[in-house]
Amino acid sequence: MKDILKPIAVLGAICLIVTALLAFINSVTSPIITAAEQRAAQEARLEVMPEATSFEPLEAELPEGVTEAYLADNGGYVLLLSTKGYGGEIILACGILDGKIVKIKTLSHSETSGIGTKVVASDYGDSYCGTSEEDYESVDTVTGATISSKAYRKALAAAFEAVDRLEKEAM
Repeated sequence: MKDILKPIAVLGAICLIVTALLAFINSVTSPIITAAEQRAAQEARLEVMPEATSFEPLEAELPEGVTEAYLADNGGYVLLLSTKGYGGEIILACGILDGKIVKIKTLSHSETSGIGTKVVASDYGDSYCGTSEEDYESVDTVTGATISSKAYRKALAAAFEAVDRLEKEAM
């Protein structure tokens, strides 16, 4: 009986020590990771709305596909968008000023390498720059990546709907 309890006690002690070390490391790295995520989010906001210097988070009822909304100090809006492409979720940041898209940046995606990634490439997003709610659908889709292209457009439709709602609430 003594032979059985000793290995169990040793393994239990090792588990407790490792758990305590992991908890300590998590408590040390968690604020660093949070700060890095906040810095990356601020950089993304500045990239899609370069004329702005600060962003105020907006608390409002947002349409499906819009996860966060910010009012820029230049009067524009920065929206974080989530949509489902062919390979999975696509996360975008979109800047809209005076009813027109300033810039779109892909923050993350799980699209298929090759054709699917053409949709989330910056040059495809750049083709929407300067378009408005009335004409953004005139941008050509990527041949062979119809599902991902439509998902991109769906996200932009949600962005324009969110801006419309936010502007109505501001009145």
